[in-house]
Amino acid sequence: MQWHPRFKKKGKAQPKFYVDTAKIQFNAIHVKLENIADSKRKSRAKANWIKLAEKDRITFGNNISYTNPRVTFDGIHFWISVGVEYELSIDKSTNPGIGIDVGIKDLAIDSNANITQNINKTIKVKKLKQKQRRLQRSISRKYNKNKKGESYCKTSNIIKSEKQLLKTNQRLTGIRHNHIHQTTNEIVKTKPSFIVCEDLNTKGMMKNKHLSKAVQEQCLYEFVRQIEYKCNWNGIKYIEVSRYFPSSKTCSCCGNVKSDLKLSDRTYICEECGLVIDRDLNAAINLKKYGELMIA
Repeated sequence: MQWHPRFKKKGKAQPKFYVDTAKIQFNAIHVKLENIADSKRKSRAKANWIKLAEKDRITFGNNISYTNPRVTFDGIHFWISVGVEYELSIDKSTNPGIGIDVGIKDLAIDSNANITQNINKTIKVKKLKQKQRRLQRSISRKYNKNKKGESYCKTSNIIKSEKQLLKTNQRLTGIRHNHIHQTTNEIVKTKPSFIVCEDLNTKGMMKNKHLSKAVQEQCLYEFVRQIEYKCNWNGIKYIEVSRYFPSSKTCSCCGNVKSDLKLSDRTYICEECGLVIDRDLNAAINLKKYGELMIA
């Protein structure tokens, strides 16, 4: 049997293009792309500079070099992404390290008992999800109503509804990613000497039909990824623990392993020393102890 390659369809690929590094300029609130606008008339010189939605996000200067600038269109907005090379001054921290346990009930809990809430349980996100479901049902009904034989006819009302759905999806994604960025920044700003997280099997968790939606909305992999690269930026040692390490089943006081602990047991009760503690906090303390053993 012969196998032939499947190429991306031109209409379904995300529209984006590369900009030459010699033909791009930045200042505090504008970007200039030579291929987009290059009028030499003084009356139109200002039109060559495109205003950025977020100011002071891209570092600019004479001694800074940019790499791989790309412009992407997501259906509503244009985004520019560029790599910036400049020197960082990193100071080593002497503060005690922390262990972080991530989950579905709460996004994260650290060994200092600081809890980060699940943003998907807030009223704002719940209302957006309800709006998303209504738009999806509405679009489906409109497609069935305008069906001609075996083909579907896309009317102007369907296009309008699909654009509203796209905006809602992007709004939900933006809220979740912003929550993760704020949480990881707050953790890294405390300047711990090390941070310990588990190596999550997100692909395996997504196969569970009861948990897959919650895992996807919680963005657990993205949380751990951001913690890792922000640790490297700030000179904090990042320690990854194997997914088979019994952080939840081990008593943080005496070290006894409770092998029959179920996922429904949210409180850890040790039969040896009588310790009663929240399951996730117990796991976070064990992760911190693991990090201390690794550094010692």
